[in-house]
Amino acid sequence: MPQLNPNPWFYIMVTAWLTFSLIIQPKLLSFTTTNPPHNKTPTTTKISPWTWPWT
Repeated sequence: MPQLNPNPWFYIMVTAWLTFSLIIQPKLLSFTTTNPPHNKTPTTTKISPWTWPWT
C-alpha cells in the first residue's frame, strides 16, 4: 500500500508546519487590530412588553 509510505509526505508536512509556525504566524500576530476592545460598562435597556391590539 503506497499510502502508508511516509517518505515524502512526512517531510512535506513538517516543512509546512515549521514554515507556518516560524515565519507566517509571527507576521500575522504582529498586526494590530483596527478596533481594539476596551473596558466599557454595559448599558441596560428597559424592556417594555409589546401591547397587542387584539387583546
